[in-house]
Amino acid sequence: MPTPHPHPHSHSHPWRGVLVATALPLRDDLSVDHDRYAEHCAWLVGNGCDGVVPNGSLGEYQVLTPEERAKVVETAVAAVGGARVMPGVAAYGSAEARRWAEQARDAGCAAVMLLPPNAYRADERSILAHYAEVAKAGVPVVAYNNPVDTKVDLVPELLAKLHGEGYVRAVKEFSGDVRRAYQLAELVPDLDLLIGADDVLLELAIAGAKGWVAGYPNAFPAASVELYRAAVGGDLDTAGRLYRQLHPLLRWDSRVEFVQAIKLSMDIVGRHGGACRPPRVPLLPEQEAVVRAATEKAVAAGLA
Repeated sequence: MPTPHPHPHSHSHPWRGVLVATALPLRDDLSVDHDRYAEHCAWLVGNGCDGVVPNGSLGEYQVLTPEERAKVVETAVAAVGGARVMPGVAAYGSAEARRWAEQARDAGCAAVMLLPPNAYRADERSILAHYAEVAKAGVPVVAYNNPVDTKVDLVPELLAKLHGEGYVRAVKEFSGDVRRAYQLAELVPDLDLLIGADDVLLELAIAGAKGWVAGYPNAFPAASVELYRAAVGGDLDTAGRLYRQLHPLLRWDSRVEFVQAIKLSMDIVGRHGGACRPPRVPLLPEQEAVVRAATEKAVAAGLA
């Protein structure tokens, strides 16, 4: 038996380990259910997750009011402690993103996650200026590279510049291009690579990832943590088996309907997933059938 992997979460690197991009429970009238959200954060940590990421794309932050968005962060901190909370602070303007970083800092959060400018296809100078501005809040920044959705690509050379200037400490890598892990390790070895898409988890863990900003643990936290720990700990028999079992679900994290799919899986395993705010619409019947079958199969395999 391999020796158990040490707990990777630490105060000096609060972005390490399994941090769940939390889905946000809504009431029937689509108002935020903060009590249920607090319970969800505590449940995730109780099931072995290292922390939570409120106001990521999975948390529907784009359709929250500023008051709701701030309270979601405060609710997470009250539930699990600021050292375990890394909010998304993305915004169209750098001043607004900086204000969200300051709000997270003042709420007690140990780090924040920031997309590049994404109201338009930003050039390198404006990307550097954006991260420079948010870094002024004085809280460690994890860059979030999602060229699939934002049309701005934080390529390894640019991440090396951002890290060299002291603007970012880690990157949530969602490009799906596993090759970049090796380029980053050569160019900028002190930049922590975080797995950003659930369905390349094993590949990026083998490539040296220090953490996972995760989607599907909202429904399957314990099995997902076991998968991650086995993968980074080199127990590829366990990791490979769990990865194959979970991959029919994990691949939904990289699809347009990822929020609806994860919330549906939460409902099926006995959590509260529920509805999304518009413009997100419910899954089509055929999509729902695929997610339901994969979720029920995972439950039958004892993964819930």
